[in-house]
Amino acid sequence: MNQEAGSTPEAQNLPGCYRHPERETGIRCTRCERPICPECMVSASVGFHCPECVREGSGGPAPAATRPRTLAGGAVTADPRLFTKILIGINVAVFIAIQANASLAADLSLIGAWPPAPFQPTEGVADGQYYRLVTSMFAHQEVWHIGFNMLSLWWLGGPLEAALGRARYLAVYFVSGLAGSALAYLLADPGTQTLGASGAIFGLFGATAVLMRRLNYDLRPIMALLVINLIFTFGWSSISWQAHIGGLVAGVVTGYAMVHAPRERRSLVQYGTCALVLLVIVGMTLLRTAQLT
Repeated sequence: MNQEAGSTPEAQNLPGCYRHPERETGIRCTRCERPICPECMVSASVGFHCPECVREGSGGPAPAATRPRTLAGGAVTADPRLFTKILIGINVAVFIAIQANASLAADLSLIGAWPPAPFQPTEGVADGQYYRLVTSMFAHQEVWHIGFNMLSLWWLGGPLEAALGRARYLAVYFVSGLAGSALAYLLADPGTQTLGASGAIFGLFGATAVLMRRLNYDLRPIMALLVINLIFTFGWSSISWQAHIGGLVAGVVTGYAMVHAPRERRSLVQYGTCALVLLVIVGMTLLRTAQLT
């Protein structure tokens, strides 16, 4: 599952957040009209307020119900890229382990069913090793492969984590990665060895596009990068297009639920959508297993 690096486009000619000047934004506090980024937005009855206006309005420190939340309702944290850094660290650690023990790649890769051959493992997902759907998301063999994927994860994941909040960001990441693995398992040759974080990263592509549309940012840069990546996906025979498409679709669906869920039922809609996508993933996995056994 190879993935070319891509960057997260920023809006052009927009003011910077008054608390984070490096972050361009088209949203302003409806009370003081200062520009605010997703991390600083606090949902109000009309539009969004900045943290200072919330504190002033409450006569002191903001109560729990009105503390600064992300656009998707997640908690604002001191390090909005923490989980992105952890995910990159896990991928790098697994890559180093594979370099030290080459056979580890075969143990972690997504394999539907190993073809009979001497000195080769005989079990895959169809034999009950469902963990491969997850472990393959963190396995890389080539330096260029992990390099492209981790650069993409940093450029796309950091801003998305800040906008969604940690729990919602992880939900999008893992659901997208699992959807990519499940579609590859369902449609690819069962003996194909698939590995890499590209399915999850394509999910971040999809969720980022949805977020930018929600914030009325210019979609042309992210769409151009996505088209370029899709051209590489279908133009290279060694790339798992199934994993990329599965991750992209899941990222769009879960990303839409994250940023468009109605405030009064936000968590129910957000995590309920993730649960429904997971049910589809389980269904595809069981269907393919039944076909191969």
